Amino acid sequence: MTTSKLKFRWLDIKEGISGYLYILPAFIIIGMFGLFPIGFAVYVSLFQWRINPGAYIGLSNYVKALDNLTYVLCFWLVVILLYLIVRNIHKIVNVSKEHQERPWLWCVSGAITTIGLVAFLRFIVLLLPEVLAISTKVRGQTKSQELFLQFLGEAWQTPAVVNARNLSVLILIIGITVAIFTGLYLYKSPRNSQYYLIFINITAYIVMGILLAWLTWTQMQSAYTAALEAGQPLDIWTQITMISAGFILLFLSWRVWQSASLRTSSAQTVLRLLAGVILAIGAWALIGELPRVISAGDKNWWEGILVTVYYSIGTVPIQLAISLILAVLLFQKIRGKALFRLIYFLPYITPTVAAAAIFRIFFSGRPTAPINSLLQFFGGNPQLWLDEPNGIFQMIVGNNIELPTWAVGPSLALVVIIIYNIWSYVGYDTVIFLAGLGNIPSELYEAASIDGAGRVAQFRHITLPLLSPTTYFLTLLSIIGTFKAFNHIWVLRSGAALGTTDTATVLIFNEFNRNTRYGYAAALSIVLLLVILVLTIVNNKLAEKRVFYG
Repeated sequence: MTTSKLKFRWLDIKEGISGYLYILPAFIIIGMFGLFPIGFAVYVSLFQWRINPGAYIGLSNYVKALDNLTYVLCFWLVVILLYLIVRNIHKIVNVSKEHQERPWLWCVSGAITTIGLVAFLRFIVLLLPEVLAISTKVRGQTKSQELFLQFLGEAWQTPAVVNARNLSVLILIIGITVAIFTGLYLYKSPRNSQYYLIFINITAYIVMGILLAWLTWTQMQSAYTAALEAGQPLDIWTQITMISAGFILLFLSWRVWQSASLRTSSAQTVLRLLAGVILAIGAWALIGELPRVISAGDKNWWEGILVTVYYSIGTVPIQLAISLILAVLLFQKIRGKALFRLIYFLPYITPTVAAAAIFRIFFSGRPTAPINSLLQFFGGNPQLWLDEPNGIFQMIVGNNIELPTWAVGPSLALVVIIIYNIWSYVGYDTVIFLAGLGNIPSELYEAASIDGAGRVAQFRHITLPLLSPTTYFLTLLSIIGTFKAFNHIWVLRSGAALGTTDTATVLIFNEFNRNTRYGYAAALSIVLLLVILVLTIVNNKLAEKRVFYG
């Protein structure tokens, strides 16, 4: 290699390093305040943690919450990791074929770098217990910054921690050095960084899949051993097979049903629809195992998830509909619309605790409370409101008709909290919708008016399609927000409501704060995170063909 070419390649590498150094601060911030808390929650969830770290118990906290559904979820997480491995391999094969390259040398540096990252995680895992043990060491001593730094230094210099740190740094240096050497001397391509990162992803997915499979397998072996000692049957593999097959059939049914509209003849369309119905029936029969698995888990957790679902379904559609109507009205040329925008936005900027405390007074169960006084003025009966545990639909039909548990609906207390959330966030959604309406060209409405389209037709065929990105954004934000909501629910909840307002976040906080079961609370928080991720993915898939970006 000539000196000029070597210099040119080195300039490319320097440019790449400069780019990574440029984004390093953002990566550190995201890692410290975004990824590390999630990783630490996963770590805590694997221990019997009560104030101080306890014994390692593997997936026991997850099994306590979800029972055998834990193994089903872990099985599918491993499957997803396998899919990601295959997808990345397929991607690198396609890119290499397209450019007639053979980038397989990058597998070595990618694998070494991944091993270095795993070794660094091992160093963190060994360091964490030593750092957390400082709280025990300082008992009975005068607490000071110097004492804390002394114990922190001792934790940092623990032999196992030092060995793990040195090993991880050494492997990372080797991995990066091999990558630079490969890019300079062994393989020249403008896509070297892409190949390097893809191979890091592939090896990282392989390591995560192996770790998760091993963790699941050891937990299953412990469960089978405990079941044999107790003389009880255990249907883990049966339930994994049945539930997984049920969801696979449900997915196939959906795909077959979608393909029916593409058939060229009525007979083919009918056959496709019939096949979709048959697959759906089979899926329903197999997924019927799911309620039995759920009932064996933590009853309070599943009730909290149900309350959260009620809360989300009751909040998001109504909130967005009201916001869209207000935005359309405020977008018209009316006098004082700036004042109305301010008034509608005020609830959003009002301190949550103060606003919730006022709502608590308004919706008190006392007959003399403001809302009850208003009801009595119009001839109605006073209600318990935030103290009412009965379902809203059961209250509507009366006590003479007893509805099944799944049909009683959210409690009246939860309905009040839903009303508060709608009142609080309608102004924010309205402002975002107004911004979306401002981006729609007025020429479209003028052309539609010339063609004879009325206001309703314009709203349906112009406003709604062009507002779909804004609607998608607010829908996603609202769903995630309802599953994460805590402050106003905590202020508005009442013991008299018998837990019918306790969402998943409230249950997690109670496990952490009241019961001091940190490991179990961390496991529940990871499960809630997975639920939010699934909802986000589903929302993205549903919006792919329905969101119009112009």
